[in-house]
Amino acid sequence: MAERKLYPSLYRLRASHQLPASFYVVGAGRTALTDDEFRKRVETAVLSSEKNADPTQLSLFLSSFYYRSLRYDDPTDYKNLSDALDPLDRTHGTQGNRAFFLSVPPSLYAKVIAEIGRAGLAREQVDGGGWSRVIIEKPFGRDLTTALHLSREIRKTFNEDQIYRVDHYLGKETVQNILVLRFANILFEPLWNRNFIDHIQITVAEDIGIGHRAGYYEEAGCLRDMFQNHLLQLLCVTAMEPPASFHANRVRDEASKVLRAARPIASNRADSLCVRGQYRGYLQEPGVASESRTETFVAMKVLIDNWRWQGVPFYLRSGKRLPSRRTEVIVRFKHVPHSLFQPLQPTDLTPNTLVLRIQPEENLSLSFETKHPGPKLCMSSVEMDFDYTQSFGRPPEAYERLFLDAMAGDQTLFIRSDWINLAWSWLTPVLNHWTEGHPLPYDAGSWGPDAADDLLSRDGRSWTNGG
Repeated sequence: MAERKLYPSLYRLRASHQLPASFYVVGAGRTALTDDEFRKRVETAVLSSEKNADPTQLSLFLSSFYYRSLRYDDPTDYKNLSDALDPLDRTHGTQGNRAFFLSVPPSLYAKVIAEIGRAGLAREQVDGGGWSRVIIEKPFGRDLTTALHLSREIRKTFNEDQIYRVDHYLGKETVQNILVLRFANILFEPLWNRNFIDHIQITVAEDIGIGHRAGYYEEAGCLRDMFQNHLLQLLCVTAMEPPASFHANRVRDEASKVLRAARPIASNRADSLCVRGQYRGYLQEPGVASESRTETFVAMKVLIDNWRWQGVPFYLRSGKRLPSRRTEVIVRFKHVPHSLFQPLQPTDLTPNTLVLRIQPEENLSLSFETKHPGPKLCMSSVEMDFDYTQSFGRPPEAYERLFLDAMAGDQTLFIRSDWINLAWSWLTPVLNHWTEGHPLPYDAGSWGPDAADDLLSRDGRSWTNGG
């Protein structure tokens, strides 16, 4: 993670002059490294991502990196780390402002944070200077019980306003732009409701398998790995009400309200609303148990019981070994109520569709009916496209935005503890139901089990799998 995402993101921020001049990084881990050895690792990571990195910029960037050996359960090492930070604060002029990014296994979160607290590294100065923040990655527990326990342990050291829980999807420009599309354009928001929208599909598809992550994936599965965070976050961004302001807690209040309105999935209805699958060949992956019941695919129908969305189904799906890597939100509008163009009926006309592509192509398209040239009345659907890269260049990596926001103290794009608890509470009946039975098999390269198609066909709908 650090080599692939974090170091290159920090470099791009430095190269674009978005990082403050008063900045330094201390790597801490069990491996014994000198500062120069650590800097060489960082340099390799940056150059693997930024082939044309400016040598002068890179040299200046690397000079702000240091390393200290740290055993996660040794209080002495944390005390030594604390003693090392004070002179670095003076050298770099950072005024004691510190953010701790925990790139460690989730099972160590509570232990590491407790030791940070015991070393006095979590204390903030009463005059508002010298802040201390902790940045942690998902997963935040594996169920409601463990999530609540983790939250209690973290809050023994850090207050909620010091805790920055990362779901990197929220840092993606294309996800943030869903809010801008909805709330900065009069064209879309009046139509964004049950009166005009037939249904919404949210897909997070991967074409790869589990790779070398069997140890983690066997414990998590698709529902915990993707739905509890990425899919439900995309659901909330798409379905939320307009916040009173673009203030962190106002935005996160509305996200939590979506989960509160999501209709519970009782255990006896899980099979009719949820599909779990496992790609053929998963049991032969290195590290996977021969009788594993871990799901690698999930499709789900979600209903939101509020004024805006009553009766509008949200179809969510995610899986591995699917035909392509893509993340997108598809908004399918209703058919016109009456066709003027006889003998065509309303259902003969293709409904308008808005496609918000999150990755790997960052773009959006809106389809609409149009007439072909000529004397006959022939119509077909065409698309109006907007491409982020063509208009603005390559979107920044999600961690670039998240790092800046964490340093600025803006928690808008970070997850609040009540949202995590609501997400786990909502998923618990499904998790409990899936302790029995087996996932449905599907071929690698397909769009999951046939039951995923049946989930929509029972409602007279179908997945959009093109492009």
